[in-house]
Amino acid sequence: MTNPIIQAQQALDANIKLRGNALYPHYHLTPPAGWMNDPNGLIFHNGLYHAFYQHHPFDANWGPMHWGHATSPDMVHWTAQPIALAPGDEWDIDGCFSGSAVDDNGVLSLIYTGHIWLDGVGNDRAIRQVQCLATSKDGIHFEKQGVILTPPPGIMHFRDPKVWQQDGVWWMVIGARDIDDCGKVLIYRGTSLHDWQLDRVLAQAEPGMGYMWECPDFFPLGDEYLLMFSPQGVQADGWENRNLFQSGYLRGSWQPGADFTVSHPFVEMDRGHDFYAPQSFIAADGRRIVMAWMDMWESPMPSKQEGWAGSLTLPRELSITPQGQLLQKPIAELASLRTDHYTVPPYLLDSESALLQENADTLELTLSWDCAASHAQRYGLRLGHGLELYIDSAEKRLILSRHHTDAALSSDRSVLIDIEKVLTLQIFIDRSSIEVFVNQGESCMTSRLYLQPDDRELTLFAENGQALCQGGLLWQLSGL
Repeated sequence: MTNPIIQAQQALDANIKLRGNALYPHYHLTPPAGWMNDPNGLIFHNGLYHAFYQHHPFDANWGPMHWGHATSPDMVHWTAQPIALAPGDEWDIDGCFSGSAVDDNGVLSLIYTGHIWLDGVGNDRAIRQVQCLATSKDGIHFEKQGVILTPPPGIMHFRDPKVWQQDGVWWMVIGARDIDDCGKVLIYRGTSLHDWQLDRVLAQAEPGMGYMWECPDFFPLGDEYLLMFSPQGVQADGWENRNLFQSGYLRGSWQPGADFTVSHPFVEMDRGHDFYAPQSFIAADGRRIVMAWMDMWESPMPSKQEGWAGSLTLPRELSITPQGQLLQKPIAELASLRTDHYTVPPYLLDSESALLQENADTLELTLSWDCAASHAQRYGLRLGHGLELYIDSAEKRLILSRHHTDAALSSDRSVLIDIEKVLTLQIFIDRSSIEVFVNQGESCMTSRLYLQPDDRELTLFAENGQALCQGGLLWQLSGL
C-alpha cells in the first residue's frame, strides 16, 4: 500500500502542472494546487517561520484534510514544503483537522484534531474528534505520535487545539459544541504534550452567539487577554455578522487557574467578505502576528476552475491602544515587496472620476480623504467593474461593494467611520483579493475579487458633489 503522504504529494505534484494562473495570487500564501482553508501551526522555529494549513491536494474541493506546509525567513516570501500530515490512521482516518505548532525542547511538534465520520461523510451529527500529536526532527518530515486527548462526556464536536507554554506549564484551548448546541471554548492544563487535564470552560455562548466556536486562540495583549475564535450560527443583524460565519474576539482578564473575566462584548476582526479561522503566533522579535483564511464557507470560488482554491491573508501585527482599541496593521516586512512607486497627487473631484492606474494587478496604495471637506453623496475607489470602495456620506460608512456575474459574489460590507475627520486607507490589491486597513488598522476589510484581466482599471470617483482626496502613494509589488 502506498504511503498516504507519498500518494498525496504525487497527486499535488501532478496537479501543479495543470494549475491555471489567471486568478492565482502574486504575493499571498496560496497552495501550489488543490484546496486550502484554515491556517494551522503558525510558528517561528529555528530561524524560520512555518505556516501549515488545511489542505486537500487531490483537487480544488474540500476533502479529507491534510496539512500543507510552507516556510519563510520573513513572513512574506514563502517556499512550499512537502505535505506534512495525511489522514489514514485509526484516529484520523477521515481528516487531520486544524491545530497548532509548538517548540517542545527544540522539537517542532504539531497538535491537531483527528477526525472520523461515524455515519457517512458530511453527517456532523455523528463524528469522533480527538487531539493528536506529530513531531519532527528536521522541521519538514513528521511522525505521528497518536492520540493525546479525548473529549469529555457530552462533547462530540471537539477540535482545533491551540497550545502554548506559560511559566513551565502547557495550556491548550479547544473549540467545542455541547449537546444543547451551545458553542464554547475549553481550556486544558498539561504537564507535557502527552498529559492533559481539563481546567475549565473558558467561555461559552450567550443566546444567539453560535452553536459551535471554532479555531480558538487565547493570548495576552497589552494588559488584557484576547479570546479569538470563529463562532458558527450567529445571525446577521443589519451591517453586523454579514458572512455565513464570523471571526472575532472577546477581551478580558485571566490568570492561570482562574476564570476568564470578559470585559467587552464580541467584536468582528474583519468586516470584509472573506476572513475566517485566524490564528496568532509570536514573531522572532516578540510581535503578536495573525493570519487567517481568506475565503468563506459556501461562497463561490471561481479559482476552482484553475485547479486551486483558498489563500491566506497577509500577516497582521496586533496591538492595543491605551484607550483599548485593537489595531491590526500589515507587518513592516511587506515593504520588501515594493518596487516602482509614484505619488498620488491631491484631487478635488466634483461628480467626476480620475484614473490612477490602467491595470491594477498587484499593488499597495495609501490614500487619505478629507471627509469634513467632502460633500459628495458617494466617493472613493473603483477597480474595474468588480469593486467599489467608497464613503457613503449619509450612512457615515466606508462600504466595500463587490460585483460579479454570479449573484452570490455580489454584496456589500461596511464599517462605521467619523466623517468629520480625515480617513486614511492602506490597501493591498492582488490578482484575486483586496485587503483594506482603515485608519492605521482600527478596522479591516478583506475580500476575494474575481475580475477579468482586462477589467482592472483603478479610478477615484465622486458622485453628486465634491470630494477632497489628499493624495497618497502607490507601489507596484513583486511576487513571492
